Amino acid sequence: MADVGCDHGYLGIYLLQSGQASFVHASDLREKPLKKAMQNALLYGVADKMRFSRADGLAAVEPGTVDTVVCAGMGGDLIAQILEATPWVRESCTLILQPQSSGNDLRRYLGEHGFSILKERLVRDGGFLYAVMTVRFGGGTPLSPGRQYASDALLRSNDPLLAPYLSRIERSLMNTVAGIAKGVTEEDRRKLAYYGAAYEEISALLRDLKTYERGQDDACRE
Repeated sequence: MADVGCDHGYLGIYLLQSGQASFVHASDLREKPLKKAMQNALLYGVADKMRFSRADGLAAVEPGTVDTVVCAGMGGDLIAQILEATPWVRESCTLILQPQSSGNDLRRYLGEHGFSILKERLVRDGGFLYAVMTVRFGGGTPLSPGRQYASDALLRSNDPLLAPYLSRIERSLMNTVAGIAKGVTEEDRRKLAYYGAAYEEISALLRDLKTYERGQDDACRE
C-alpha cells in the first residue's frame, strides 16, 4: 500500500506488523516527519518492508507497485488534486480516503469522475467526527448536493454516529445559508442554491433517520 502524507509512519508500521500489508510506500512532503517515520520503522523492525519518499502526493509511487492507496488527514480538496494528478489509480487500486475537511468537495469530485464510494464509516476523535471511505474507480455518477455531504454508502451503514454527524452537517449548512442569504451577486445566488439544496436534503435525511430510530425504540419496548 501507499500511505500519502504518512507523518510518523505509524499506519504503515501497524499494517505490516498485523499482516494486513506486505509492503508500504510511505511519502510525505515534510522532511522531519519522514525522518521520524524511518526511525520508527527501524525501531519496530519493519524498515526492510518499507520505502520512504519525500514527494508530493503519489509522484514517487510507481504504477503497479501498490494495490491500495491511503490518503488520510488532509483536506478533501487536496485528496481530489492528488487523485486527479495520478490517473493510474483508476486501473486497479482500492482507495482509503479520510478527509479532515471539505468532504463534500471530495465526494463531488469522486462522483463526477466515475469513482464509487463502496463503504463509508464514521470515527470520533475527541469532539470531532470524521468520515473514512473505501473507493474504487468505476460506476460513479454525479451526486446531489446532499449526497456530497452524506453518501449512499454512509446512509446504508447503520453507523451509530450517523445521527450526530447529520445533525452537525445540518447546523453547519444552516449557518452557511444564513450567512450568504443576503448576498446580491450572481456567485452569492449560486452558492445559496447549492447550500440551500444540501441543507434541505440533509434535514430530510435526518428527519427520516430520527423517525426510524423512534420506531425501532418502540418495537424494542413492545
